[in-house]
Amino acid sequence: MMKLKSVLSVILMTILLCSCGMNMALTANFNNNVTNVTLSQKNYKVVGLVTGKAQAAYVLGIGGLSHKALVAMAKADMLKQANLMGSARAVINVTTEENLVQILFPIYFRKEVYVQAHVIEFVNGG
Repeated sequence: MMKLKSVLSVILMTILLCSCGMNMALTANFNNNVTNVTLSQKNYKVVGLVTGKAQAAYVLGIGGLSHKALVAMAKADMLKQANLMGSARAVINVTTEENLVQILFPIYFRKEVYVQAHVIEFVNGG
């Protein structure tokens, strides 16, 4: 009987102390930029790929930021890295992903939101 309790204790501790995570792609359109650009000719070039990240920690489900705030912070980080000011650049193909890192879930866990986009630069002619 003592051996069974020991084995069950080890299994329970392994389950509670293991770290795992879930990943979820957010397919809704969180891109609130309203810009109409006609790309009927090759008047642009893809400059690069930028990524923004925001995270929040939760203890017993309390704390951290709301989902909208995390997405807004990640998007702001991404736009800062895109270096759009003073240039003929724009971001396209914006994608948002959410990752739930379960460290001692449900006691402590962390949410991470990533926003990724391609940066294009408009050039003269086609």
